[in-house]
Order: sequence, then C-alpha cells, then structure tokens
Amino acid sequence: MVARETILVTGSGGFVGTHVMQVFSKLDNYNVVGVSSKDYDLMNEDSVKKMFHDIRPDYVVHLAARSGGIYSNRTEPADYYYKNIMLITLTFHHAYLNKVKKILVPMGGCSYPSTAASPIKEEVMWDGFSQIQSAGYSMAKKMVLVQSWAYKKQYDFNSVVLIPGNLYGEYDNFSLTESHVIPAMIRKFYEAKRNGTGKLAFWGTGKPQRDFVYAHDVASLFPYFLLEYGGESPINLSSGTSISMKELAALISKKVGFEGDIEWDTAQPDGQMVKIFSVERLNSLGKSCNTPLEEGLERTIAWFDDNYEKGTIRL
Repeated sequence: MVARETILVTGSGGFVGTHVMQVFSKLDNYNVVGVSSKDYDLMNEDSVKKMFHDIRPDYVVHLAARSGGIYSNRTEPADYYYKNIMLITLTFHHAYLNKVKKILVPMGGCSYPSTAASPIKEEVMWDGFSQIQSAGYSMAKKMVLVQSWAYKKQYDFNSVVLIPGNLYGEYDNFSLTESHVIPAMIRKFYEAKRNGTGKLAFWGTGKPQRDFVYAHDVASLFPYFLLEYGGESPINLSSGTSISMKELAALISKKVGFEGDIEWDTAQPDGQMVKIFSVERLNSLGKSCNTPLEEGLERTIAWFDDNYEKGTIRL
C-alpha cells in the first residue's frame, strides 16, 4: 500500500487558510496538516525546524503572514516588513532543506508597481515600487519571487507564487482598523442597520474601480497549482470583473438591508482610481474564479449575520 503524502498548510486558521483547509480536506490520498502561530512560531528558526521535523511534509502551502488594512500598514511598516520577510524566508528555506517536493506561496496584488496600468499583467511586477501606503508588507511579500527564482536556479527547487486579487468571503477580518474594503463596508452597514443609524459616509468620490475575488474560488485553485501545474509564476487569481466603490457600497447596503443615506466625503482622497488584475494567464490554463460578486457577497453577509452574536468574527 502506497503511503499517503502529507500537505502542510501554514496559517491554516486565518481567512484564506480556512478556505484552503476546506478545499484540501476533500482531496483523496493526501494527509493534510494545518498549523497556526499557536503551534509554531515561524519567525523563529528553531521552531521552523521543529515544524518540519514533526510533520515531514511532502508539499507546503505557506499562508502564514502578517496582514491588515491600510491604517495599520501606514503606522507599522517596519513590523509588516520584518515579520513577513522572516515568515517567508525561513519557511521557504527549510522546505528546500527538508526536500519538500513543492511549495506554494501567495502574495498580494499590492506588490505591483503603483504606476502599473490596468488590467495589470504579471510581467510588469518589477517595473516600479509598490504603493507607499503598504510598502513594508508588499515589498517583503515581493521578495518571495526572488527566493523562488534563486532556489530554482541554484537548487532546482520547485515552487509556485500566486497573486490573488482583492479577496473577500467568509472568515475574513472585520476589524475597522485592519480590514479591507468589503468586510469594512459589510460591518458598517450591518451595525448601522442594527443601531438605526440614518446615514453613513465613506471617503472619496466613490469613483475608483476595483476587482474582487471570492476567497473560496481562489482556494479551490490551490490543489491544481500545488499538485499539477509546472509552469512559470507569478499568476494572478482574480475575477476579471470590476466595480466602482459607489456601486459596491450600494450593492452591500442593499444586501444587508440598510435603508439610510450613503454620503461620500470628497475632501478625502480616492487613492488609485483604477486597479484591475489581468486574468489572461489564468484563463489560458483553462482556470477562472467564477463566483459572481453579488452571489459571493450574499454568502459572506449570511455568514457574518450568523456569526456576529457568537463572538466568532474578528472585529
């Protein structure tokens, strides 16, 4: 009888990790082991060594990261850089030392140059510096591309780097100081409805365009990229669609059932006006992220509603 191979998922208790564990747990013939910071401190090399000694994985999906919203990125850039560069460097290196067959590492679309024209293609990654507001995080994550290239060139070590678009979905972080736009809007509209608030204001004009991708769609692609794909990276994983912030707010307020007014504080900045990710490379592989935004939002809001009173949401 052939022994089952082991897939190690770091950061398994986080937003993306929870979706990834749901997907990988359905695979036949694999032993899937999820770990979090409660199990191993992956910024400590001795702890990283112990993890590989204990689990002896054949494959690694490395999701462990320090992530958050724009406020904390602006105020803690050194923490974001140091923690992410250590989390990536040590785990990747010891995956190689332990003869892992392949490691999959996602990075953020914020690592693209701030001047990149939309739809953003993978080949422009090194054409400039990332947006300064999240540069500590995004430049640290970008270094995995260098590590992936270097270990492939010197050691022929197999790795793949993926770039999910603007993720949303169940199990997200809904903290108003650390969350991204969709979870922040869901929470604001939900609590405004509960509290009888008649008006909500958002920054900017509402004109900026973004694309969003349902987290479970992204997680569902990971087995293919870990176990089958043998091509180049990075690869964008996104929806290939776009929506304005004003349209997004109107859609979420409708799904939540908020009946008050939505105002836009045009004295505040809009940020980058258009940021859309090209999915040509993904589609050329016969793969896509197909959940419509409206359907994904309905699932996310239903989950948020079900879990709000239970204290199981990161607020």
